Amino acid sequence: MQSVTLIASGDLRLSANQKCWAAQNRTEEAVTKAIQSFGVDVKRGHPYVAAKQHGFIDSQKYGMEVFRQIPAEAPLVVVEAVWQYSHHVLAGLISHRGPILTVANWSGEWPGLVGMLNLNGSLTKAEVNYSTLWSEDFTDEYFLSRLKAWLSGKAVTHDASHVRSLSTVKLPGDAENVGFSEARRLHRDKAILGVFDEGCMGMFNAIVPDHLLNPTGVYKERLSQSALYAAMRAVPDDEANAVRQWLDAKGMKFKTGPNPETDLTDGQIHDQCRMYIAALRIADDFGCDAIGIQYQQGLKDLAPASDLVEGLLNNSDRPPVKSADGSRVLYEGQPLPHFNEVDECAGLDGIVTNRIWNALGYSPENTLHDLRYGEQYNGDFVWVFEISGSVPPAHFADGYKGAVSERQPPMYFRLGGGTVKGVSKPGEIVWSRVFIEDGKLKADLGRAKVAKLPQEETERRWQITTPQWPIMHAITYGVSRDQMMGRHKANHIQVAYAPDAAAANKALAAKAACFRELGLDVSICGTENGL
Repeated sequence: MQSVTLIASGDLRLSANQKCWAAQNRTEEAVTKAIQSFGVDVKRGHPYVAAKQHGFIDSQKYGMEVFRQIPAEAPLVVVEAVWQYSHHVLAGLISHRGPILTVANWSGEWPGLVGMLNLNGSLTKAEVNYSTLWSEDFTDEYFLSRLKAWLSGKAVTHDASHVRSLSTVKLPGDAENVGFSEARRLHRDKAILGVFDEGCMGMFNAIVPDHLLNPTGVYKERLSQSALYAAMRAVPDDEANAVRQWLDAKGMKFKTGPNPETDLTDGQIHDQCRMYIAALRIADDFGCDAIGIQYQQGLKDLAPASDLVEGLLNNSDRPPVKSADGSRVLYEGQPLPHFNEVDECAGLDGIVTNRIWNALGYSPENTLHDLRYGEQYNGDFVWVFEISGSVPPAHFADGYKGAVSERQPPMYFRLGGGTVKGVSKPGEIVWSRVFIEDGKLKADLGRAKVAKLPQEETERRWQITTPQWPIMHAITYGVSRDQMMGRHKANHIQVAYAPDAAAANKALAAKAACFRELGLDVSICGTENGL
């Protein structure tokens, strides 16, 4: 290659693009220097726009305009140091005929790793050929050797020896029977995903087409966030007050202040309690087995963030909500699984996990996280799993007493709203991801442990990511950092606890069997999972 074209997809929100531009610019300079070191010229495919104070592609419309000016055969490098909306560039990348390389900075700051993984998952679903790389400073041998190969016309490869097709794995008979039984029940009885507006933040990879979803026995109920907002406004104050009082009595802390522009206020929490009640009642009305609230667009301009709601819904022990006629408690004693950011892959995963864990007699709380970042600590690579901005309180050692609600950052959430923040308890987990590749639903499953790190290390990791959000310190068994990055087809990863290692291995086997019976192409990732 004599030259490559560099582009950068960004957020839709101007405030985010402006605040994150400096980090993006530094990353682009480092990537450009690395490419130029091999004698290859770098051309930026779109300019810095002074009026906007950033140089991102910030809409699908602008992305199409940019790609009209890029030769269809040009080698293309997509550099990401930020969270980005994949649909801004997806139309251009789908039709692009030249080689494509996605690159992210190894940093938890905004974060480019999460943005790149979402783009990779979207490209995989769209059946677009691409290569991918990441680096802390773009001078390491792992990055440079693979960059050199790509610039010479070769595809970038990563070690995938940790991946085994389930067809090669002998499952324990008792676990396999549980998985088969739950799959057959799902096929027979069916289930409903309540989708409050589809396609959050351009996450093409998170939309499961009906023709792939329905054969599993799961169907979508397409709902509107405007209906959720209307239902919120109809919730009486005394019912919302009762939810807040229940949380206070449980020992959950709310970090409040007087300024709604920058602080979490009691008024914001009150509206979140209304949303919680409204979401349960709508879900019950439509017979939903799980729901997903998009929030990030549309609802964010009307109401505080949905995060407090999401964490509560995913917990078995949560404020009781009665049906509108007062005749019964909704989803009593059970989570109503919520798939954050309307990630329908996580929604299907959440339904399956909930049923398998209940069948095994385990606590069924599960959630997704962003695969955010990670560093070595005392000889182990410890991932930062971190979601915006809530997990079920059962994932904390002290439950609600270990949870604090802090205001979502104003950069993303103008009207505020609280999170469910805490440190995930030590223990054994099963991780998973449902994704779409080659026109098929697939699932990767693996095992990990949640480590307990010193408080000062946890605080350091929070400060270099997002300190308002819950954090999980995860060590994946038999899967290295680069193996995970090279294989994973999403920004999200699903997690659920088991009582101990043997129980987690059994849960993994039962869940894998269930997915296989539902028609998914299943792989087991890692070596220390008892299979």
